[in-house]
Amino acid sequence: MKRNNFDTVQVSAANVVPYLRSTLKRIFDILFSLLVLCLLSPFLLMAVLLVGLDGGPVFYYQRRVGLHGETFKCWKFRTMVVNAEMVLKHLIESDEKIAKEWNTTQKLQVDPRITWIGKWLRRCSIDELPQFINVLNGSMSVVGPRPFAREQMGLYNNAALAKYLSVKPGLTGSWQVYARHDTTFACRAKYDELYVDQASFAMDLALVAKTPLAMLRGQ
Repeated sequence: MKRNNFDTVQVSAANVVPYLRSTLKRIFDILFSLLVLCLLSPFLLMAVLLVGLDGGPVFYYQRRVGLHGETFKCWKFRTMVVNAEMVLKHLIESDEKIAKEWNTTQKLQVDPRITWIGKWLRRCSIDELPQFINVLNGSMSVVGPRPFAREQMGLYNNAALAKYLSVKPGLTGSWQVYARHDTTFACRAKYDELYVDQASFAMDLALVAKTPLAMLRGQ
């Protein structure tokens, strides 16, 4: 099997934990998303105003890979400068240390692309609240593997990729709660794989309950 082609990865629904395809999980996704959007509407409005003051669009989306390899628009509040992709390309080409860090973790510890308000939004994970719209439209779940970009597919081995493609990506999950700022991309993939193997309603509730603390600690 080729590692960089979705068509070569076989995903069997029979091997997926039944809960991940259950009506219970979908009902929880819808009800919880509506509740959070209502309760946090003042923070959403504040984020809209602050990002707007920085200039440029308030929202942006990235193409992410979801269930069965289908790509979808993953929405966020904009936390970076408008030309972030060009800035990243220049940084990688001009600094070997930065290039190595990006290739290993797919992020930069000190990222000059992040705006002043973006740093605060990211620290509290408020930048990801628009993804509840993705949950409501069915492209994501409240709890699941972290969404990844198509070009990051090669960072997963075939077994992990097959499991990822068998479920919807999540707004929060094991990696997001326990090790978001402390692991390599390979370790992140392992967290995602373990979640797919062990998922249950009780686990989802536990991860959701722990997410606010992780947000407050900036994890």
